[in-house]
Amino acid sequence: MAELGTTLNGQHHHTDGRHRTAAPHRPAGATAAPGLSSVPSVLIATRHGESTANVEFQLAEAAGALSVPISCRDADIPLSMHGQQQAQALGRWWAGLPSHDRPRSVWCSPYVRTAETARIALAQAAGLGAVPVSLSVRYDERLRDRELGVLEMLTRAAIEAEHPGEAARRRKMGELYYRPPGGESWADVALRVRSVLRDVCAEDAGRPVLLIAHDCTVLMLRYALDRLSEEQLIALEPVRNCSTSLWRAEAGRLRPELWNGTGHLERAD
Repeated sequence: MAELGTTLNGQHHHTDGRHRTAAPHRPAGATAAPGLSSVPSVLIATRHGESTANVEFQLAEAAGALSVPISCRDADIPLSMHGQQQAQALGRWWAGLPSHDRPRSVWCSPYVRTAETARIALAQAAGLGAVPVSLSVRYDERLRDRELGVLEMLTRAAIEAEHPGEAARRRKMGELYYRPPGGESWADVALRVRSVLRDVCAEDAGRPVLLIAHDCTVLMLRYALDRLSEEQLIALEPVRNCSTSLWRAEAGRLRPELWNGTGHLERAD
């Protein structure tokens, strides 16, 4: 199968539909990667809405706390009330797309917060008559969040206090290659993202597709599709809850058009 990859070509791309941001520059003389012979007409990726853990970690980090009041598995963390409102806004954005860009295929992480985002957004879009009520969601574990092993559910302060050696190794290795004991590096996540992309391209060629995943998963999607360097990847801003990123098929390849857009969330936020 042809290699997954595309380049930004130094062009300007939309960020939220109102202003533009400069894209990373491909070195002079570099050759473009081979294109895919068949790709989705449009590929849209979003991070789940705000979760209850997002809220708790924000409060804990602000206070320098060593723990958060979360006892369930990471996979079982639900959306916050605000996250549910963001998912509704995502559904309205979905419904407002041109008909040929509205996803008719949805691939989703099986975690509770992503599944809830998919359910709410789909219900909103279907309620507006934009997509069939019967549209199914495909759950794929390769889209799950990064696994942090021994660092799972630990605040930054707790990692420094309880695992100082790991904290030092993380700083030395960098996020792309640092793998916590029992967990994954960003590069590990990129491997499964590339795998699911191949299946998406094989099964949904020529159709608009929506992926509902997590911050690291969406970052690795861009890393893979846009062939970013480690430096370019680290420079990216965090992926926002229910933000939208879009790649469009052009000459048999997926070209970036929108990244981390949040204009549709103004009423929710």
